[in-house]
Amino acid sequence: MKTLSILSALCGVALMGAASGADITIYYSPTCPHCHHAREFISSNLIYEYPELKVTEVNVFEEANRPTFEGALKKCKYESGGVPVLVIGEKCFQGYGDSMQQELRDAIEVDLDDAAKATAAENKAAMEKDADAFKTEHADRTNAISEYVVAAEPQKKTDGGSSIWFYVFLIALVAGLGFVLTGSGNKKK
Repeated sequence: MKTLSILSALCGVALMGAASGADITIYYSPTCPHCHHAREFISSNLIYEYPELKVTEVNVFEEANRPTFEGALKKCKYESGGVPVLVIGEKCFQGYGDSMQQELRDAIEVDLDDAAKATAAENKAAMEKDADAFKTEHADRTNAISEYVVAAEPQKKTDGGSSIWFYVFLIALVAGLGFVLTGSGNKKK
């Protein structure tokens, strides 16, 4: 299990390090309303505005994802484990409010060239004009979001030998208890 935790943390650091200006990693909890709003903004706006954007969602409720989340908190120098945490390139954001939308866009655009920024501005204008039509035309953009999944540690196969010893021990314990209980009654004659 410790190997899995170390491997998860290394994968998380690699995941964060691989993010360019146009990539987002969002650490969220399914029960967090701010996380829901941040994920909604990303999936309804940002993935359409920025055609090269890749989004990785990390559910911090999943025990296997905890080391990855802890790695992000350490990288971002956050003391609390509050979510959402968004990592965009080298910038980190903890929490979410609608007032942050332009700041998130700015973080995405840090490493984009002028042509990519112009495309994003055009896409945003088209979304403001007719979001449903634009989203239908660019339906493939929903593939830009993926869920982070830790590779499971291979299960060790057992021959069942340890369970046999458990039942042998259990039978011996019951037999010994029966002997003590019946043997004690015979001595009181």
